[in-house]
Amino acid sequence: MFLKVLGSAAGGGFPQWNCDCPNCRRVRSNDRSFYNRMHNSLALSDNGEKWYLFNATPDVRSQIESHAELQPGLRIRNTPVLGVLLTDAELDHTIGLLQLRESAELEVYAAPPVLNALQEQFPVRKMLEPYAKFRWLAARPDESLPLFGGRVIVYPFYLGSKPPRYASIHENKSTVPSSPWVIGYRIVDQSTGGTAIYAPGVEQWTEELEQQLEHADCVFMDGTFWHSDELNRLNISELVAADMGHIPITGPSGSLERFAKVSADRKIYIHINNTNPILDEDSQENLRLRQLGIEVSYDGLELEV
Repeated sequence: MFLKVLGSAAGGGFPQWNCDCPNCRRVRSNDRSFYNRMHNSLALSDNGEKWYLFNATPDVRSQIESHAELQPGLRIRNTPVLGVLLTDAELDHTIGLLQLRESAELEVYAAPPVLNALQEQFPVRKMLEPYAKFRWLAARPDESLPLFGGRVIVYPFYLGSKPPRYASIHENKSTVPSSPWVIGYRIVDQSTGGTAIYAPGVEQWTEELEQQLEHADCVFMDGTFWHSDELNRLNISELVAADMGHIPITGPSGSLERFAKVSADRKIYIHINNTNPILDEDSQENLRLRQLGIEVSYDGLELEV
């Protein structure tokens, strides 16, 4: 199977439109050690002809136009994109659904709370009804999703219970303490056995996550923040990584030491915030990752698994 990184940045992209942090300032100045990045998204194909997208970002049109394989052909109105698999209900991962509306017929997979949020609090489903024929399908942890006629099987798994801000006031955690608002996907090629993990939002490094990572060939891991208090250090926000549903890379609850021990051939951080020092290819943080055999994702990265 084939995987394409359509976007590697966290919310706001890189540079973020209203941010003048050192990283955003340097990428705008065309510093050679920085690259522009679109919102986090991945494309999957079994043979390079038909594709599924993981998340539909605000950059979805530009992401499709950046890859010839995702562009229409053969007929005036058509697309090789069969559907979208959502990891959560965040605006950065769902707004793009509205851009895919032009008489499209797509499958959209999401965890049940996300499907409900897109019907009620952010009523994308209602908004799209007059424009497109979307099939809204549940992606439940511990169930399997056969794609491409069963040639690729995707297994959703639980990553977190944090709803997006627009839906948080409606979530009663006392009654649904482990509601799967955030999920990852284990992707298995049935013909080769090749296995990839897509986990761009991780609240905690759990035993379940550890089990999902076993025997994977490639892992895309949440790399949002280097430090838990990264935004506070730059006087941007008082929020820490956990407040936003992410584990940092370093620190007592960080992912780095655990991720370095994972046996996968390719270990890649994705969903990288504009403040994260690993965006600087000449930084000590980026060098440390490379020394541990861990990559920093970039837009356009392609893999065959």
